[in-house]
Amino acid sequence: MAATYYVHPTAVIDEGAQIGAGTKIWHFCHVMPEAIIGGSCSLGQNVFVANKVKLGRNVKVQNNVSLYEGLVCEDDVFIGPSAVFTNVINPRSAVSRKQEYKATYLERGVTVGANATIVCGVRLHTYAFVGAGSVVTKDVPAYALVVGNPARQIGWMSAHGTRLHFDENGIATCDSGQQYQLENGSVIAL
Repeated sequence: MAATYYVHPTAVIDEGAQIGAGTKIWHFCHVMPEAIIGGSCSLGQNVFVANKVKLGRNVKVQNNVSLYEGLVCEDDVFIGPSAVFTNVINPRSAVSRKQEYKATYLERGVTVGANATIVCGVRLHTYAFVGAGSVVTKDVPAYALVVGNPARQIGWMSAHGTRLHFDENGIATCDSGQQYQLENGSVIAL
């Protein structure tokens, strides 16, 4: 049976890796045998996908990103070039901590900007947006825009990727026409 996805000739796909239809895996990538990659994903040049990493549908991983064991991405996640993920809080070369990997979870529609670092054990909630170069050390609320080191929330973003500005009633309208409500420090799509 012919593959239903594209793999560049320089990429290494270990036997056992599960890869969905329509996915494209580009130059010098390595996908380990227990990785699960959904359909219509894109792995840019020099992406590493470790065992037990799970990517949903339409996940875009830009160049030079390593996805380590314990990472789960839901559908429609965007990971910018050279973003960094960890899976051990206190690494030491001489101490094996493979039994201490901490899970990192990116919910549907999350964006991680270029050169951002996501410290393991955090959850980025639906449509959270991490600015380029930020260092995320704690959970990020749904639709929150975070920047800096350590990352701090400075606003809200729509599912369409537009900065939200709320009126006196706590309502914001994205340029896509979708409306959002801010109530008690949380945003929901209406």
